[in-house]
Amino acid sequence: MSQGICQISFVLLCKIKVSLSPLCSQGLFGVPELSGPAGFQMAQHQALREAEFLVHKACTHPPGAVTVETFDQLSDSLCRVADLADFIKVAHPDAAFREAAERTCVEIGTLVEILNTNVDLCQSLKNLLGNEAVLATLDSDTRRVAELFMFDFEISGIHLDESKRSKAVALNVKLLDLYHEFLSGSQLPNAIDKQVLPEHIRHCFSIDGNRVQIGGLHADSPNELVREAAYKIFLYPNTSLLLCLDELLACRHELATLVGYESFAHRALKGTMAKTPGKIIRATSRDFKMMKEMKKKAHTTNPEVMPWDHAYLSSAIRTEMFNIDPSVYSPYFSLGACMEGLNRLFMQLLGVYFQAEQPKMGELWSEDVRKLAVVHETEGLLGYIYCDFFRRPDKPHQDCHFTIRGGRLREDGVYQLPVVVLMLSLPPPSGRTPSLLTPSMVENLFHEIGHAMHSMLGRTHYQHVTGTRCSTDFAEVPSILMEYFASDYRVLSQFAQHYQTGEPLPENLVSRLCESKRVCSAADTQLQIFYAALDQVYHGKPQYRSTTDILREVQEKFYGLPYVHDTAWQLRFSHLVGYGAKYYSYLMSRAIASMVWRQCFLQDPFSRVMGERYRREMLAHGGSKEPVLMVQGMLQKTPTIEDFVDALVLDLNANVKSPAL
Repeated sequence: MSQGICQISFVLLCKIKVSLSPLCSQGLFGVPELSGPAGFQMAQHQALREAEFLVHKACTHPPGAVTVETFDQLSDSLCRVADLADFIKVAHPDAAFREAAERTCVEIGTLVEILNTNVDLCQSLKNLLGNEAVLATLDSDTRRVAELFMFDFEISGIHLDESKRSKAVALNVKLLDLYHEFLSGSQLPNAIDKQVLPEHIRHCFSIDGNRVQIGGLHADSPNELVREAAYKIFLYPNTSLLLCLDELLACRHELATLVGYESFAHRALKGTMAKTPGKIIRATSRDFKMMKEMKKKAHTTNPEVMPWDHAYLSSAIRTEMFNIDPSVYSPYFSLGACMEGLNRLFMQLLGVYFQAEQPKMGELWSEDVRKLAVVHETEGLLGYIYCDFFRRPDKPHQDCHFTIRGGRLREDGVYQLPVVVLMLSLPPPSGRTPSLLTPSMVENLFHEIGHAMHSMLGRTHYQHVTGTRCSTDFAEVPSILMEYFASDYRVLSQFAQHYQTGEPLPENLVSRLCESKRVCSAADTQLQIFYAALDQVYHGKPQYRSTTDILREVQEKFYGLPYVHDTAWQLRFSHLVGYGAKYYSYLMSRAIASMVWRQCFLQDPFSRVMGERYRREMLAHGGSKEPVLMVQGMLQKTPTIEDFVDALVLDLNANVKSPAL
């Protein structure tokens, strides 16, 4: 496919609405049953019937590779419904679809917990893993997947007696409800009588009658009083949500101890970055000093830097030092140009390109969604990416990657192509003006496309370990690595040009932008260490005190700004659900990505040799290989904990720049 044709495709992709074909009308993602909300019940019943058949097959077939394949088919059958429903429940504009998807998530989730304590099913796996003669015939991937399935049984309490297994199932099912309650509550705004707020700042918030609705921190507001009011009101403790979090953490601990662990944190890989924060904490003193000096210039009533000042003052310092104005950059970053830039980058690195596809009627949940086929120059079609890029009412304001269908080698010898969704919150095109991205939006786009390419380029035999279904502290590496490409002028110069004049993005603008990102980055990293440490403490041994008291203590130890009385930031920490005891993974992944960038791509970001090594050593394996072995293969050495910490510190060095062109 020529670059010219490809470029035209992306211009059309990002400017015009999709004309849906009325022929071969389908359901969501081409699943016939999902032409309406009731289809989730049909898809769910079909998955349950398949699960019943596969469980019987696994329990009655002699041990061998077919045992693992049957387990993977079982996982695939349930995941194809649950993963799709998990996305639809948050992204579909129709409440009926969202509610139907939510019910399906609960039903499938409950079944998974029951299967994880099915003694007969587990015994079939034990018969395999306990038979050395049969194990010797298995390849390394098959053996690892078998061990991963067994680990799922073990952490679910398969070794317990029947009554305790039932209790474990009940706790897991209860946790599903608590997760939903906490996540829903963490997104709700707080309301306050408008008379409480000074009249001159009320217009900054949403007003509903006599009540002011505050649904966020307003961290970027130049008005300190607005930032302070938003912080104190949005984070004001919600009694029912505090109880929900207490119950959630207590249930997790009870489940962990029931199945034989010291704490819930012991079920996860413990973070090591939070244990060695010294070098980074030392670097933050400079950052907070700069913030304090910046605040003094504003002649505020409170000269001390407070938590609601961190984001705003960091941005103000960057603007003052480097004159970084997003509106100066946006005209050079039209969405079409950015997608074409990604297309060229992947073609040079990996021999992969994007091709816009025409969706069928009913396949999409919104008319502004775009469908891309990911194609390799010699291997052909690798999978599909649905791009849900634009803001719309009731759509979550978060950037996410969702796996809809995992890749796997089917029993008929055909590879099941992966399907993913990228959900962003970009401004839609307006009239003749295309969607224009700020530098942070460009970085987020590159980040999320990194997740997608991890899914597309994995070619694992089993979907249980496909793409991003890998160790949590490795899953973010491909996406964070893409952020380095998004900050390199050699990459940006291939596509960043003014959408009206065609003028290329000046190199000095990129240099200023890259240098500005390092300003206050030590304080930002310390904040991440605080989050990771809090996550670990919450999931450690119970302390029999409030989560707010724990927050205050951890904040004083790991963060340079004080706790604010009568606030409960932890109630907005939604990552507690998805990352429970693993939030440190962001720091670990950033350290690994930094090392990979510097050693493998800094000299030449388009190196096909390094691109192929990257796919071969890291992307291709998903979770079928130990993360440390993948990192070793890429770096061709074994990194130490000190290497990880040094990599983070090196990123804070403002003198580190890309080689001159």
